[in-house]
Amino acid sequence: MNALRWFALAGVVLTLSGCGDLPEPFLGNPGREAMKLRQPPDPRLAIPTPGTALLSDGAAKQFAVDLADRLQQGEVPAYAQKASATDWRLAISAETHGAEVIPRYTVLNPQGQPQGSLSGQPVPADAWAGGDPAILHRVALEAAPGISSMLSHIETGLMRADPNSLYNRAARVLVPPVTGAPGDGDTVLARQMREKLAALGPVVVAQAPNPDFTVQGQVRVVPIADSQERVEIQWIVKDAKGREDGRVIQLNVIPTGTLDHYWGDVAVVVAKEASGGVNEVIQRLSGKAPPAS
Repeated sequence: MNALRWFALAGVVLTLSGCGDLPEPFLGNPGREAMKLRQPPDPRLAIPTPGTALLSDGAAKQFAVDLADRLQQGEVPAYAQKASATDWRLAISAETHGAEVIPRYTVLNPQGQPQGSLSGQPVPADAWAGGDPAILHRVALEAAPGISSMLSHIETGLMRADPNSLYNRAARVLVPPVTGAPGDGDTVLARQMREKLAALGPVVVAQAPNPDFTVQGQVRVVPIADSQERVEIQWIVKDAKGREDGRVIQLNVIPTGTLDHYWGDVAVVVAKEASGGVNEVIQRLSGKAPPAS
């Protein structure tokens, strides 16, 4: 049969073709573009209306909302509200320096202990004090990436200090049978993913009561023109609480019926290439790799 070329999905569906006599690995980065990671410490980040930010009550409330919205767009579960007993908190303050105001952001743990802080870009004092909505929105936009990075570094530091954290041990990963594949794909793809992923470091199992991560493979075969099929394979990484933390997506166009019975070497190629992307998600969530840019 024609060789199969497996590709990662990088934002758009690629036009694919095959050549040669043996399956070939898909090209490009396996999953980096598809990853959506949790970066802040659990469970969530509260942003109370700041009382020391040199803003009116209305402007202070709106700034907290703007900042929470922007952080949420970066996958940080931030909320403009008072902190509960289990919430992490972002405290916002500001200082006047001549004709400028410098915002400052401090992350506190649920016990109220500061874990990190950073200063924002200077803002004209009159525009800040006037609560100009456009200025506040711009400041929130500029501040969000630095706050996200600070949260990630805090989480990594906490994981490194905890001897039982994923940073200091191999992750236990459950890979259940794949779903939706024709032929023997459900069984063979899962078996190959377990083997290839285990070779990269995680402790991979077929059954586990409390895994750190679950990698669920899903296959969808869609008939298309000219007696061909589009095979879509997704490897979804979920954490111990069942939240989706990353996804590696592979696509290929093949002659109709090619995989109706046996996957064989195709499963080996698919798992080999996808396991790298899956492991990258696990490594990042374990604090062993820098956060995705």
